[in-house]
Amino acid sequence: MSTSTQASVTWAQALAWRMERQLLDPVGSESVAGVVRRLGAVLSMDESLAELAVRIRRTTSRPGELAKALVEGTVVKAFAFRGSMHYLSAEDGGIYLALRSAGRQWELPSWVAYYRLAPSDWPEFRAAVREALTEGPLTVGELGAVLTKRPAYRHLKPVFDEGAGTLLKPLTWQGDMSFGPPRDGQHTFQRLDTNPRWQGVPDLDDAGPRATMAYVRAYGPATPEHVHYWLGNGLSAGRRRLDNWMSGLGDRLVAVDVEGTAAYVAREDIDSLEAALPSEAVRFLPGHDQWVIGPGTKDVHVTPSSRRELVTRKASPVIVGGVVSGTWARKGDELAVTWLDKRQRPDNAIKQETARLAGILGRELHLRLTS
Repeated sequence: MSTSTQASVTWAQALAWRMERQLLDPVGSESVAGVVRRLGAVLSMDESLAELAVRIRRTTSRPGELAKALVEGTVVKAFAFRGSMHYLSAEDGGIYLALRSAGRQWELPSWVAYYRLAPSDWPEFRAAVREALTEGPLTVGELGAVLTKRPAYRHLKPVFDEGAGTLLKPLTWQGDMSFGPPRDGQHTFQRLDTNPRWQGVPDLDDAGPRATMAYVRAYGPATPEHVHYWLGNGLSAGRRRLDNWMSGLGDRLVAVDVEGTAAYVAREDIDSLEAALPSEAVRFLPGHDQWVIGPGTKDVHVTPSSRRELVTRKASPVIVGGVVSGTWARKGDELAVTWLDKRQRPDNAIKQETARLAGILGRELHLRLTS
């Protein structure tokens, strides 16, 4: 990668450019799968927040479209960043799972001792899971019932009775299965290799540079620490590997000066970054949105330190020009916006965004502004 800076921009420009990349200003016309692919991942611990994260980035959207995309296979859902459930694109999701698998947690002595599955047992166990799912999605309990009929896995019955979450995670990392549509309020799992759109889990040395470049193109200008946060802390890829992948990208990455901070963008994005004008767009984001989670809540250029605790606790942020400037909360038909910034509150823009949110939710909202 090029270490000498090729351009100089302000943080306001950088965030405006990033808002365009993340389909926030202007709001995009990508498909549901296109939004997920652009962001890299969408946290799905709370389905209503996951759907809103996608819908606020689309000029036209419908309720239930993210769940429909999961059924159709244009997106998949797996344990990914920080061990949490995420929506991933069927085309690119495998690159993140390859990095998540790099730590090979199933080979740790503590893992082997607890589950009584040696590393040499793992390939056969994976094959047994795929076979169990051949007829269609199963709940955890159903999957456990099938597997523990086999003498080799009978000892795992108490594990499945308790939910088997930790045991099952590597099976999604390695592409053996993913979450299926929920059934009667329960998670189900399904085979991934039967999805014709699924591109598989590539080799680590192929996945690493692709994941790095995807991050820089969506969350740039990005420092090496940003990359380490997202792909290292989030996926256990390892610092040395990440450094090597960034270096290996060579001239495809270009260093820019952002008010004294050296950060990187893709070479093909340098012109659009320099041409970017500061944004004044107001956006209501759901809690734990990728806008703040992608660079991390420690990034004070997006989340001022005084607002970090609120955002970390899943408060829904109001961003202005990309900066967390307040929070919003809905109770019934009332939408309360709390302004936290020293800048003048942009009441007209907040009212416009309230109307946009009302259209997305399909209900009238009564705005209440507080400072």
